[in-house]
Amino acid sequence: MNAGRWLCMALLAASLGARADAAAQKVLDCMRANIPPSLQIKEVELVSIDRSGAERLLKGKVYVSRDNGLIRVMLSISKPRDLDGAAYLMREGMREGGVDKKDDIFLFLPALQRVRKISGGSADAPLLGTDFSYNDMKQLQAAFGDSQASLDKPTTIEQRPVHVLQLQPTAGAGTRYSRVRTYVDQKTCVALKAEFFEGNSLRKELSAPAAGLKRADGYWYLSDLLMRDVKENTSTRLKVLGVIGSTEELPSRLFNPATFYRGN
Repeated sequence: MNAGRWLCMALLAASLGARADAAAQKVLDCMRANIPPSLQIKEVELVSIDRSGAERLLKGKVYVSRDNGLIRVMLSISKPRDLDGAAYLMREGMREGGVDKKDDIFLFLPALQRVRKISGGSADAPLLGTDFSYNDMKQLQAAFGDSQASLDKPTTIEQRPVHVLQLQPTAGAGTRYSRVRTYVDQKTCVALKAEFFEGNSLRKELSAPAAGLKRADGYWYLSDLLMRDVKENTSTRLKVLGVIGSTEELPSRLFNPATFYRGN
């Protein structure tokens, strides 16, 4: 959203430093290493289904870059017509003096013709009518820097061994979730499943079939993801329809809060 490469990269990677134990940090490092220096997703589709079964389709492009190790992700929407030109930008914060700077999230809506910085309670609002909130998308874009991580007993998904990673947001992290449990494929370091809890209750579940694992330029990604809101009985499916990996840097304007919405 997150939220998980606006979802095509190694989902749910992190920069947790000393707040992850050694075993958890090894998994996190592997996940982060699977994020390419730069990447362009030619097209993504988000199909949201409401309680009545009605569908809404969004199409767009995603751009990913690492700037001095920090992750930058931009989503540009082309369809439907009323959202053509809408754009979302996430800039991962830096860790300085043992303290994490908060990640920056920005949204541009063509109807308003201005950039809005997303913060506080607004960060839990749905992203463009999907089942991903702004915070979900931040989490899915490798920005778990404001969480504590540990490993549980490993298990399997579709007969594939997976690590079970527990993430608990720190005080002031600005998320409604009390914890997130993530199931990371041991072979590819990609998360096949994530469970988002409010208190002791499961609020949302992100899942992906192992058949959706794809590889481009040596990096693994998921081509098919489903976010399900258990409480609201709604869902959003995200499909990645094409990926271009590159060793060349993407234009910096794509990740600049003043220019990102102008596209490539």
